[in-house]
Amino acid sequence: MPRKKKFPKNKLNKLARNTFMSKVLEVFTGNPAQGFNFRQISGKLGISDPQSRELVHSMIRELRASGAIIELKRGKYKLNPEIAETMRSETRIEGVVDMKQTGKAYIISEQCEEDIFVNAGNTGHALHGDTVEVQLFPRRSGRKPEGKIKKVIKRAKEQFVGTLQASDRYAFVVPDQNNMPVDIYITKDQIRGAKNGEKVIAKISDWPAKSKNPFGEIVEILGMPGENEVEMLSILANNDWPLHFPKKAEKEAEKIPVEIPQEEIKRRRDMRKITTLTIDPADAKDFDDALSLQTLENGNYEVGVHIADVSYYVKPGSEIDKEAFERATSVYLVDRTIPMLPEKLSNGLCSLRPNEDKLCFSAIFELDENAKVIKQWFGKTIINSDRRFNYEEVQVMIEGEDGDLKEEIMILDRLAKKLREKRFKAGSINFHSQEVKFKLDEDGKPLEAFIKEQKDSNKLIEDFMLLANRKVAERVGKRPKDKDPDTFVYRIHDTPNPDKLADFAEFVTKLGYKLSIGNRKNIAKSMNELFRSIAGKGEENMIETIAIRTMAKAVYSTENIGHYGLAFPHYTHFTSPIRRYPDLMVHRLLEHYLNKGKSVPKEQYEEYCKHCSEQERKAVEAERDSIKYKQAEFMLDKVGQEFPGLISGVSKWGLFVEIEGNKCEGLVRMEDIPNDFYYLDDENYCVVGHHDGKMYRLGDAVRIVVKRIDLQKKQMDFSLV
Repeated sequence: MPRKKKFPKNKLNKLARNTFMSKVLEVFTGNPAQGFNFRQISGKLGISDPQSRELVHSMIRELRASGAIIELKRGKYKLNPEIAETMRSETRIEGVVDMKQTGKAYIISEQCEEDIFVNAGNTGHALHGDTVEVQLFPRRSGRKPEGKIKKVIKRAKEQFVGTLQASDRYAFVVPDQNNMPVDIYITKDQIRGAKNGEKVIAKISDWPAKSKNPFGEIVEILGMPGENEVEMLSILANNDWPLHFPKKAEKEAEKIPVEIPQEEIKRRRDMRKITTLTIDPADAKDFDDALSLQTLENGNYEVGVHIADVSYYVKPGSEIDKEAFERATSVYLVDRTIPMLPEKLSNGLCSLRPNEDKLCFSAIFELDENAKVIKQWFGKTIINSDRRFNYEEVQVMIEGEDGDLKEEIMILDRLAKKLREKRFKAGSINFHSQEVKFKLDEDGKPLEAFIKEQKDSNKLIEDFMLLANRKVAERVGKRPKDKDPDTFVYRIHDTPNPDKLADFAEFVTKLGYKLSIGNRKNIAKSMNELFRSIAGKGEENMIETIAIRTMAKAVYSTENIGHYGLAFPHYTHFTSPIRRYPDLMVHRLLEHYLNKGKSVPKEQYEEYCKHCSEQERKAVEAERDSIKYKQAEFMLDKVGQEFPGLISGVSKWGLFVEIEGNKCEGLVRMEDIPNDFYYLDDENYCVVGHHDGKMYRLGDAVRIVVKRIDLQKKQMDFSLV
C-alpha cells in the first residue's frame, strides 16, 4: 500500500503552503463539474492524519473566500463555474512537452512567455517532445503558470530504444530515455524473437485511455547491452536516426555511372592544370572541399574554393534526394560516420580524392596581398587534386618543416590570417572549440581520451570556407533597394538575449574578469579580450562553454538577419553538400539564379530550413551521447583512481567536476563533500560549508576519486580527495 502523506505539526513555510494549496486546487480544476467534501479531497491527496486534514479545511476556506470555488451545500464544494468556463474557452494553448524523469513536465509554448508546469498526474498520455493542447489553471498571485494536458496533437516519436524485460506471458520494454516516464507493454505475440535483457527498438501501437502503459511491438532487435555496435545503434535510434538506407536509394546510387561524360566537361571551367590540394582529418573519407592556388601576372593570387558538385549526381525528387532531405545531415559518432548520402556518393563519386577528375561547384577569388577580394566568379568546374593532406602534415610545415607544396601552403596560410584579422576587427567573436577525441581498439573500446585543439592548419581551411560562404550569400542576398532579394537559404545567428548576456557579464565579474555589453561591437571586442585573459587558466574552458550557451543557436532560415557571432551581414552554408542538405539546396538555388531563374517560394523553403535545423539538433545530440558513452566506458576500469579536475558546474545536487586532459565529467554529490554540510550559493556559483564557510567555486582545481560509473546512463560519480 502507498504510504499516507503526513505534514509536520509546525507551521508550514510559504513555499510548502503554496504547493499544498496548488494540490488542493488541482482536485477541483481537474474535475470542474464535480463536487467534493474535505474527506474526499484528503483521500485524493493521500493524507489521513488530523493535522493535515485540518490544513485541507483551511485551504478550502481560503479558496472559497477568493471565489475560486463555490459551496454547493453544507461542506461540499466545486470549482466556480465562471472559472471553469474561462478555462474551457480562453486558456487552452498549444505547446511542446519537456518531460522530466519524475513524470512531471513543462510545456514550452510560443503563446506563453513562461513555461507551463504540469504535474505528473496531469500529463495524460503525453510524452517528451509531443505537441499538445494544454488547459491552463487559474493563475494565482506569485505562482508560475500551471495546467493539464488535454490532448496530444502530434507525437514526437513512436519508436523507442530500451531493454526487454520478459516473462512467460508478456514483456515490458524499459526505455533508455531518462525522460520517458512509462515502460512499453509487449504482448507475447509481439516480442518477435527478442530475448530477455536484449536491447530492442519498440514501436507504440496503441495506448488505451485507461491504461497506464502504452502497448507496443518489437520492430528491431539490436543485441546485448554493453556491446559497442549495440550501444552506437541505440544512440542513433534514440535520436530518431535511420539505421539503414532504403533499398530504393541504394539501388539508385549503384546505377549512377562513374565516368564523367565529355559533353559535361566541355560545359565547365577546366581547373585540372592548376595546383589543387585538400586538407582534412587523417581519418576522413569524404573530402568535400579543395583549394587551388596560382599567382597572377599582376602579383595577385587566384584562390579557388572547390566544392563537390553533389547537385550534378543527386536530382530533386530522386530516392537519394528524398532520403538525404529526411536525414538533412551526416552524423559523426565517436567510432563512425553515418552519412547523409549512400557510400558510393559520399566516399566515392563526390569525394575530391587526389589524382582523379572531379566535378565541382566553385567560388574563385582574385585576392591581393592583403586578402582583399578584387574579383570573384561562381560556377561549375572540373578539378584534379594534386595532393591530399591531413591537418597534422600541414601544421608542421606552417611551424617550419619542409614538405610537398610548402610554398603554396604558406601563401594560403598568410592570406587566411589576413582574412581572420579583418573578421575579428569587424566584430567576429573568437570562440575556441575543444574537441574530445578517442583512440579506439578494433572492438571500439576506448584506449585513450584526449582533447584536440584547432590549430593554424584547421583555421586555414575554415577561413577560406567562411569567405566562400559569405560571398555566395552576398551574391544572392545583396540586391538593389527597389527589388526584393530572391529566396535563399541563409545560416543565421541572432543577437544574444540581453538578460542572458547581463547574467554572463555578472558571472565573469564575480570571477574577477570584465565584460562590456554596451553595444554590438563592444561585446565582440570585450568577449575576445576576455578569451585572451583566461587563456591557459583553470576556468578557461568553463567560461567559454558558458559564453557559448549565452549566445543564440545558429539555424537555417530564408529570413536573413545576419550572423552575429561571425559579424557577417550575409552568410550561408555552401561548402559541405556531401554532409549537409542545406548546402545542396544552396548549390541548386545559386545555379538557378546564375541562370537568371525566378525566385522560388519562400514559405516552402522556410519549412525546409526548419526541418534541417531540427535534424542538425538531433545529430548534435547523438554525437554528444556517443562521446558521453565513450567517456564513461573509458573510465569504467578506473574506479578508485585519483585524477586532477576542475569544477565545471555547481547545483543543488553537488559539484560537477571535469577531469583535466580528457573532459570526462562526473558529479560529486553534496553528501560526498567531506568534513561539513554544504549548501548551494547559486548567485556566487559555489557551494559553501555550513560550519567552517569553506567554498568550492566554479573553475576551482580539485582532486577527485572515481566512485561509480553507470555506463547505461552515461553518468559518472566522483568523490573529493
